[in-house]
Amino acid sequence: MALQIHPPPSEVIGQIRAAIEAALLCDSLDVRGSGGHFEIRVSSAAFAGKNTLAKQRLVLGAIAHLMKGEGAPVHAIDVLETRAP
Repeated sequence: MALQIHPPPSEVIGQIRAAIEAALLCDSLDVRGSGGHFEIRVSSAAFAGKNTLAKQRLVLGAIAHLMKGEGAPVHAIDVLETRAP
């Protein structure tokens, strides 16, 4: 098993925030976590009229590039709360 060195949590949180904000116009966005596990709470008008799965797909699609590959900085999203304002 190869040793994996992860970037600091604050750097990953910034990457997650930037990716979500680039994909969605957010009314509020809270990202927390460390060790590759994160919690995301987001409110966006883009979620209006969408079911839970569709809302979560929008968020996960925005950060998919951070979850790919052996050295991915995001291993899991332990909490994903999405709501329309």
